[in-house]
Amino acid sequence: MRAIVIEEFGGVEKLELENVDDPEVGAGEVLVRVRATSVNPVDWKIRSGASKGRFDVELPAILGRDLAGEVERAGDGVIGFAKGQRVMAMANGTYAELVTAKADVLAPIPDNLSFERAAALPLVVLTGAQLIERAVKVGRGQTVLILGALGGVGRSAAYVALQHGAKVIAGVRRSQTGEAEEALRVQQVVAVDDRKELEKLHDLDAVADTVGGTVAARALKTLKVGGVFGSVLGAPKDAAKYKVRTAVFMSQPDASRLYELADDVAQGHFSIPIAKTLPLDQIREAHREAEEGHLHGKIVLRAA
Repeated sequence: MRAIVIEEFGGVEKLELENVDDPEVGAGEVLVRVRATSVNPVDWKIRSGASKGRFDVELPAILGRDLAGEVERAGDGVIGFAKGQRVMAMANGTYAELVTAKADVLAPIPDNLSFERAAALPLVVLTGAQLIERAVKVGRGQTVLILGALGGVGRSAAYVALQHGAKVIAGVRRSQTGEAEEALRVQQVVAVDDRKELEKLHDLDAVADTVGGTVAARALKTLKVGGVFGSVLGAPKDAAKYKVRTAVFMSQPDASRLYELADDVAQGHFSIPIAKTLPLDQIREAHREAEEGHLHGKIVLRAA
């Protein structure tokens, strides 16, 4: 099969299209023919070596976490997966034509969702949902500030928080406030790159962080005593100075929740925008553009 392989860490030139052996299918696994995948920040952080110590990989490595494709065959002990069935998952090594995944992480793709649209979802929707449901655990009537609310994880977190009856404050850049008001349907939008505007917030129940850095550090001051700061990026260095709980986590596969959220996307309840779709062999361009951060949406890769 063809796959995108990195032999060493570095720039986009380290991404090589190679012919490699087809993956073996173990007990409890399913072989999936990848139709589409997508680019996430974790991909270029691993490629560059920036994530060493947090997301370690053994080289040579095939990157990619989003899977949308068709079942080729099931391994021993697996039932309920027929050849040609459309499936999606948060998996590993998806920059390839074939991938094996544990059967219990695979979810069916809703009928009216294309492979490309499905491929944009797994990592970001599960991370956003788990940020709300497992990290900050915000509930009805509570107020949560979501930093980076227009990103894929942020949009998902905002949608899930609203599902749980929370009041959601979307934290975005000043230039994005109009877009956020229109797209997210939240109760309030604030410009987090305006220090004075962020300082007006206080006694919040939770902050759900997807951006890190100085904005995250300043957001600590918006929490009430005993509030919770949840993050996919790690706690701000000064978090210990505040009387708040920090909840740092890594997202995990969850097939049933993935299907629920994908179905909500299919029904138009919320969306993860796709900025561009490229063939897998244009992976270097895809990484370059995604890493520059100027696109308003994800880059999807067609694998076949």
